[in-house]
Amino acid sequence: MSLFGDGLEAAVQKAFTRPAPKSAGAQMRYLVKQLKGTKAVAQMLRISQRTVERYVKDQIKKPRPELAARLEREVKKRWQPQIRAKARQKAATTGGIVIDTQARMGYTAPIGSTDEDRVRHLTVALPPHFAARLFDAQEAGASDAQLQQIVADGLKEVYFQDGGRRAGSLEEVRFTDVQHLEFDL
Repeated sequence: MSLFGDGLEAAVQKAFTRPAPKSAGAQMRYLVKQLKGTKAVAQMLRISQRTVERYVKDQIKKPRPELAARLEREVKKRWQPQIRAKARQKAATTGGIVIDTQARMGYTAPIGSTDEDRVRHLTVALPPHFAARLFDAQEAGASDAQLQQIVADGLKEVYFQDGGRRAGSLEEVRFTDVQHLEFDL
């Protein structure tokens, strides 16, 4: 489970214009269509091809909780790819991305400043180039730690340094113990 990756994914999914299929049968039929066959779906979900076929025919209606979660995740990952791409493109070029977080934050700065870590609740609009960095890193399969570092860099520039108007000597922002994180486009 990836806190930052899932958060970015949830923000993009808010742009969907139609709801994703809800029933297990409809979800399975959608995946079979997308992956062009029951065998590929069975391998991806780690179930038998026969089980996939039975869901497609509505012979099985209620999947086990962990299969239901996997099924929903895989459908949402593929749902409305053009809408998803447009939302990412808009955030990366014009809109930017809003981060709402509650986490422990502090920074490395010259001696004499109040660099002590403390829990802060921030809602900050990051400029488009940070949205682009986040989405590019996510596409490249970046780890949660790498995504967290990009967010920390964004908070350093936008919140702590106010776009270069203050705290110019700030070296590094520590962003740890994330208790809440939500992205919005």
